[in-house]
Amino acid sequence: MTITRILVGFDGSENAQRALAWATDLAVAIDAEVIVVHAVGLIARDDHARRVEPTPATSRAERDARFEATWSPSLRAAGARFRFEVHDGPPVAVLLGLVETLGADLVVVGRRGAGAVPDLLLGSTSTQVSQRAPVPVVISPDVGQ
Repeated sequence: MTITRILVGFDGSENAQRALAWATDLAVAIDAEVIVVHAVGLIARDDHARRVEPTPATSRAERDARFEATWSPSLRAAGARFRFEVHDGPPVAVLLGLVETLGADLVVVGRRGAGAVPDLLLGSTSTQVSQRAPVPVVISPDVGQ
């Protein structure tokens, strides 16, 4: 199997940063592209006509600026080929949809520990992506593991 595109689910958390660092190291080693995906949840906003419309929690410009200033320098410093994708919607649906659309060969997500029960050691996003993705999934361990 040749890996040319690595899709990384990224929410800015320490665990996501660890997953991105791992994916970046792999991408540089095998000359693959890193596609960093940030899925933005929608919030309900009430307009003047009393209709509730799902709206992104932050503006696209704000998200792009935050990525550029905070998260992309490490990718540039590593010499990785990368791009950043921001999509509105639930993270699992966004990631799974982009695997097909972008032709990703591997998905990398962080793990969020939630307790001692084995099924809860993975966050709901990492659990669902690992169960449903049509390509291999790497789940990066928690910070401090």
